[in-house]
Amino acid sequence: MDDSAIKAPSHCAANYGSDGDPDPFQWDTREDCEVRQILDRVADKWSLLVIALLDRRVLRFTELKREIDGVSQRMLTVTLRQLERDGLVKRTVHPVVPPRVEYELTPLGGTLHTTIRSLVTWTERHQNEIAAAREAYDAKEAALA
Repeated sequence: MDDSAIKAPSHCAANYGSDGDPDPFQWDTREDCEVRQILDRVADKWSLLVIALLDRRVLRFTELKREIDGVSQRMLTVTLRQLERDGLVKRTVHPVVPPRVEYELTPLGGTLHTTIRSLVTWTERHQNEIAAAREAYDAKEAALA
């Protein structure tokens, strides 16, 4: 077997604070850092929506597509494949004609959903503050133009 075909997780360099100690709240921002790659995947808008929709239920591809406004068939397919590869989503193909394919969260995906729920709760709590900040920023920018 060709060793180059096996890609082991990259070891990310620790970021260090001004005191010289590793900063536990930072991660390596290099593109080949495994943590960054995972965060890029799970934090994109389509993945967040898929994970949220699959909370404690099984959905077919067409149901997911119908629920996610603006996602193309190709983008949803790519997103589901990536989430399946990462062990977050389970894909089940039922041997019927036409084939029926269903998606559900794995136990690992369920743990991520808990985190996403916290993010949504924070967003809901602070949406008015963010809207006000945007209006203030836009007004300031318009005044400068």
